Amino acid sequence: MRLSSQRHSVASSAFGVPSSMRRTMKVRKGGRVVNTHVLVATGVNTDGHREILGVDICSAESEAGWLTLFRGLNARGLTGVKLVTSDAHSGLVAAMTATLDGAAWQRCRTHYAANLMSATPKSSWGWVKAMLHSIYDQPDAKAVHAQFDRVIDTLAEKLPAVAEHLEEARADILAFTAFPKEIWRQIWSNNPNERLNREIRRRTDVVGIFPDRNSAIRLIGAVLAEQHDDWAEGRRYLGLDVLARSRIALITTDKTADQKEDLTPAALTA
Repeated sequence: MRLSSQRHSVASSAFGVPSSMRRTMKVRKGGRVVNTHVLVATGVNTDGHREILGVDICSAESEAGWLTLFRGLNARGLTGVKLVTSDAHSGLVAAMTATLDGAAWQRCRTHYAANLMSATPKSSWGWVKAMLHSIYDQPDAKAVHAQFDRVIDTLAEKLPAVAEHLEEARADILAFTAFPKEIWRQIWSNNPNERLNREIRRRTDVVGIFPDRNSAIRLIGAVLAEQHDDWAEGRRYLGLDVLARSRIALITTDKTADQKEDLTPAALTA
């Protein structure tokens, strides 16, 4: 897929798991040097291969910036997105909700751990981190949720503010449990994109300050095009079997949720 400032097509996807990331860099504009934000979206297609879905540069990381990126992907044919994995970027979730119908959000577990530590006394970092990691180190989704409850109960006694912080993030950091365990490691964090992020940083740091927006797009687009080709020619990121089971699991989950909604009015009027 060629990436440039021009529009390009994106293959439709019946099962998409995009990840998003952003970087800040300096660009000359109107005789001034300004900070700009590079937004990048990657995904997994129905064949199980990773793809570069899109890139954009905006003046500020905001809902407007993410809306522009996601709407551009929709216009080029992106469909069927089931999960978006990212850090808690400003405005991203609102933009995702407005443009990617039916997609859930998985908050990156690595970034969330750092966020939780900011609300935790430094003297407690060790055992709180260990408890947080124990949530993910479970054999199945039911065990994950049960361990989450136990961790909340323990924290509520000693660090109520930390317990509240974690409870508020429950749905966002446990979204991965709706999918088969075999792909949890691929979808519960943005870590798989770190190598790509480092390469973008390495190439852009050489330039320092870009003369204009288009020059930045050309360089970053070239890096992303190389990576896209490598992913297309390499082994599948997710196997076809696990992708099929993911679809079935999501359909079952949706049906269960619909049944519960249908039963709610009757329960209320009984």
